[in-house]
Parts: sequence; structure tokens; C-alpha cells
Amino acid sequence: MMRKTGTMMEVRSERQTEPTDRGMSDWQKTTVGEIASGFLSGGTPSTSRADFWEGENPWITSKWLGDKLELTTGEKFVSEGAVKKTATKIVPKDSIIFATRVGVGKVGINRIDLAINQDLAGVLIDNERYDIKFLAYQLGIDSIQQYVAMNKRGATIKGITRDCLEQIRLNLPPLPEQKKIAHILSTVQRAIEAQERIIQTTTELKKALMHKLFTEGLRNEPQKQTEIGPIPESWEVVEIGDLGKCITGSTPKTKVDSFYDPPTEDFIAPADLGARRYVYDSEKKISPEGMATIRPIPRNAVMCVCIGSSIGKVGMSYREESATNQQINSIICGEGRDPEFVYCLLSYRSDYWKSFATFGPVPILSKGRFSTIGVPIPSSLDEQQAIAKPLVSTVKDIEGFVYADGHVA
Repeated sequence: MMRKTGTMMEVRSERQTEPTDRGMSDWQKTTVGEIASGFLSGGTPSTSRADFWEGENPWITSKWLGDKLELTTGEKFVSEGAVKKTATKIVPKDSIIFATRVGVGKVGINRIDLAINQDLAGVLIDNERYDIKFLAYQLGIDSIQQYVAMNKRGATIKGITRDCLEQIRLNLPPLPEQKKIAHILSTVQRAIEAQERIIQTTTELKKALMHKLFTEGLRNEPQKQTEIGPIPESWEVVEIGDLGKCITGSTPKTKVDSFYDPPTEDFIAPADLGARRYVYDSEKKISPEGMATIRPIPRNAVMCVCIGSSIGKVGMSYREESATNQQINSIICGEGRDPEFVYCLLSYRSDYWKSFATFGPVPILSKGRFSTIGVPIPSSLDEQQAIAKPLVSTVKDIEGFVYADGHVA
């Protein structure tokens, strides 16, 4: 996926005044309309004409853009007749494809001749004068994407006009510098894509490992049927409330300033859960005085979102003492219950336990109902820990790829 970057290109493109930094004086202020050698619009051949869709010309819609910057194949294929008799046009290779309606702002470079639909525009570029990758990366930066978003018009399907596309402002260095910047960004993008593939593979491994361990146990033992489905033969079904003490969070009175100042204590909300196993730092804070008015939770409490659109998210508390709001039920694991096992179990079975919620304008799973939901567990603490160990290790691997602040405990 092509990503927006915080590079010097972004900074330079956002500046609206004349460049004054040494080394920037040779950057040219221009627009898409000024550098383009032409524009091509598109269309969709009639689907009732089978002969229009039996050709060799690759054809795309805006959904084909986004995953990769460079396009080397088509979404469907159309005939020469479709190109001659309908609004679709073939954009010659090494042009920029820009989404002007559905998916407005998506950018791609077609490395083959491509026919396009009505949601796209082909921007023809003189590749001897401009580096097409540099242009595509610049068209994806935040400032340009914001400009495009602000200029969308339409009653049902919103899009931008050709004039709007032509007026997009660009800052261009000399061609050699364009090529150098594009090369650096391409290198970074390849590294990001490689990392994403590793994360995806590791995530799939975690899912498969969870399924195997929570259905077959450590010893690939036979399964038995229970009220919650098949589980390993030696395991038992217990209620979530039997895993430990279940606590529903609450919120200190917002009108009491001293409950929030100084903001030193973690006050965890659903938005803080989900990205990592541990919540290392909450977005909202309360004061020690505010903490004294509500129910604190210790380190390694297992937190489950039970109210709102984020219902089903699971995390663990990291600090020696923190608190949550009323949307979260926390389990302080009791004797013989491994917190990491409980975290992995409730993450794996989140779709099951959140199905007990009362779904309305706001989905709600009360603490009382949450506590009575059955879950499978081995009675041996050693077995719980042995199951949790490879799962947590996989979670750490994923977090290690995503985060660079060292918090993969």
C-alpha cells in the first residue's frame, strides 16, 4: 500500500511561500495541469454486451488502486470494440492514474497500457522531464489529499472536477533530485511492504496456533462436546467469574477538578485496548485523588470491553495500579489462573462472549451476564502457562514489528 510520508518532500510541498532555504531555491512551483501533457477520462462498457468483455485490454476501477503504487495487470479485460464504441479510454503506460470519484485521491502508476472507468483520470506525463514516481508520491501526501477531500462535490457520488485536478499545486526539484527522492521513498516503501508481509504471516500463525491449542490442548488429545462446543477432553468449562475477581470500571466525577489534576494515573478506555497486549499508557489520565474514588486494578488484570462499538476488545493492565471506565470489565485472575492464558483465551473467544451482549443503539454486556459466560480451561496452572507461552511469544513478535519504543514485554 502506498503510504503518506513525513519526508522533506511533504514539508516542501506544504509551504505556500517562496522557498528561502539554501538548496530549495531551484524547486519549481507548478500545478498538475501545467506539467501534464494530456488527460484521459474513462467509462464502463455495457455489461449487457458480452463482446465488450471478451478482449485483451486490461481495464480497472478505482478499487484497483491503493494496495500497490505500480499497476502491472488489470481488474477485468475489455475488447477493442469496447474501447472504440464506449467512453472507456486506454491510458498509455507510465502515466498517473488518479481517482476523481469513488476512492477520490487514490494514486497509481500504470506500467502497462490500461483502460479506465469513469471514476478515474489518466494524467499523461513526459517521463523525460519529470520522474513519475516522485509525482505519484507527492500526490499522495496529506496536504494534497486534504485539498482533494475539501473540494469533493456531488449529491450522491462525490468527486472532484478536471479543473480541480489540474489546479493541484506541486513543488518540483530538478529531475536528478526528483529521482533521488523517489528512490529513497521506494526503498522505504519496499521495506514497509516486506514488514507488512511478515506481520500478516505471523498474525495468521497466531490464529492457527490459538485454534489448535484451544481445541486440542498441548497433547493433541481427543475432544469432548460441551455446552460451549468441542474442547480438549481433559479440560473443564468454567464461568468467566470463576477465573478471578471481576470488576467494572467507573469514572470519577468530571466536575471535580482535583480528580483530574495532576493527571498522573492511567484511566483506560476502550480506545486504549486492542493494538497491544499491554496498555502501557492511557490517553486519558486522572489524579491520585480521582483514583481513590473508583476501583483500581493491579498489573496483569485482563480487561474486556463490554459496552459500545469496541465490544470484544481485550488487553492487559501494565502499571502496578490503574483504572478503567465503565465500558470495561476487568478480571483480576485468582489462584490457579494464569493471566496470560486468560488474556489469550478471551481474545480467541471474543466473538463468542460478545455475542451475549444486548445489541441496540449501544451494545451492552453487563458484568453479571459477562461473569456467567462459560469458557474452557485446563485445571493445571502449568498447562495454562505452557499454552500461553508460545502464544504470547507470537504476540511479542507482531508487536516488535509494529512498535519501535521497546514495549514488547
